[in-house]
Amino acid sequence: MFIFQGRLACPCAYRTPFCFAPLQTLVQPQIDAAKKQNLFMILSGIFLTNAIIAEVIGAKMFSLEAVFGLPPAQIPIGSFRQDFNLPAGALPWPIVFITSDIINEYFGVKGVRRVSFMGAMLICYGFVIIFAATDLPPAQFWLDNNRGTNNFDIDFAFGKIFRQGLNIIIGSITAFVVGQLLDAYVFQYLRSITGSKRLWIRATGSTMVSQLIDSYVVIFVAFYLLNNWTLEQVLSTGVNSYLYKVAMAILLTPVLYLVHNIIDKYLLSSE
Repeated sequence: MFIFQGRLACPCAYRTPFCFAPLQTLVQPQIDAAKKQNLFMILSGIFLTNAIIAEVIGAKMFSLEAVFGLPPAQIPIGSFRQDFNLPAGALPWPIVFITSDIINEYFGVKGVRRVSFMGAMLICYGFVIIFAATDLPPAQFWLDNNRGTNNFDIDFAFGKIFRQGLNIIIGSITAFVVGQLLDAYVFQYLRSITGSKRLWIRATGSTMVSQLIDSYVVIFVAFYLLNNWTLEQVLSTGVNSYLYKVAMAILLTPVLYLVHNIIDKYLLSSE
């Protein structure tokens, strides 16, 4: 491996899954292949964990105004009023696209493609397990212990929540792969313009494009096609989800630079 003008690169042009895109002027050899493999495994683990958590908790909608003790915004937009309601799955999603940008920076589109398809397969696996779990006959003592004084049916609640999560998974499989691959290609396109500088432009620009697709595809499929939401609710929630993701991409830019520097030092260290 080699170092190019203070940045890490590999002259083999992606001959292995852990190579860096070739840059320009050769300075000196370095970089342990095991470190690159460890880095890819750690980043992939963070990416996949947060992506799967987002699928599982995505069925819950929460009020952003209520989090801060405020009443619903009720901003008039055309024939409806806009509140700031978001799916709970949006909470870990900034970690997903930030990790995706870091993988893209060090491993290129091939690295993002690999982890995105892996994520899609694991989400499909989760779909099968959740579907099977909701279809299992409940134990009678479990129903009795949780019935309470109001005849609460915990098995119905379990199935209702997780089956709604299955709707999100169906929409997410398409949106996840399309959004992540679009993010990777936009990131690399911006990199061809900015070079190794202005990481914030590549990260924020790719997020603004990819998450516009992701935000609406998931909500439209999960809650409109496969549920009982109105189109106005889909558009309203989609706007909120997209604005949240873009805002978090901007706010977390210093974190992206910090992680970038930590990784560079790790890969260049002799330990």
